[in-house]
Amino acid sequence: MFAVLVVIALLGYLLGSLPFGYVVARAKGVNIFEVGSKNPGATNVRRVLGAGPGNLVFALDALKGALAASWAFGARDSKLNLEFDAPFTVFNGHYVGADWIGFGMAGLVGALLGHSFSCFTKFRGGKGVATAAGGCLVLMPLGTLIAAIVWVVTFYSSRYVSLASILAAIALPITVLVLRQPTPLLIFAFVAALFVVIRHRANITRLMNGSENRFVKKPTPTP
Repeated sequence: MFAVLVVIALLGYLLGSLPFGYVVARAKGVNIFEVGSKNPGATNVRRVLGAGPGNLVFALDALKGALAASWAFGARDSKLNLEFDAPFTVFNGHYVGADWIGFGMAGLVGALLGHSFSCFTKFRGGKGVATAAGGCLVLMPLGTLIAAIVWVVTFYSSRYVSLASILAAIALPITVLVLRQPTPLLIFAFVAALFVVIRHRANITRLMNGSENRFVKKPTPTP
């Protein structure tokens, strides 16, 4: 079964490595690694190219995570079992084994690594927020929706995308804990949050010294 998890993680890595931010920007004649924050994530694409391309990249990156974690659904209905297959209640009160969580987590971990260290862009990549959000929405929908609310409230009150992403990431394991979700999901939520926070370490430094850029909506040009 370990070999199956490795294969799923590798497939997740390849899926996560698809550099949608780079591709979308290239279609507009821009090398996203050379402009703005030089990050291929949705935020930088939006800042450089506008809302349309930025939202498209966010959706595609989130879809990567969702697809990578969707192995969970196949495993949940299969007869495959990992060594930690004690039943517990998740999703509408149905009893399922831990196998589906193992498959989903393996795929999403691979996707996060692929997104952040893409083999198609010399192991450069984004910070994993959109990809993590898409995958976590599959694995823990309610906790992810609450984290999304934290993101929205923080962003519109501060205009800092990085701060909103960090607080949303931290909110996820707290929410999973409060909702008494299965222990594997709690551990995964904590690790995913830690990963996102570490990927934002440069932003944290800028936030602390007051040099982080706020996301300011560009004024509509007058005719």
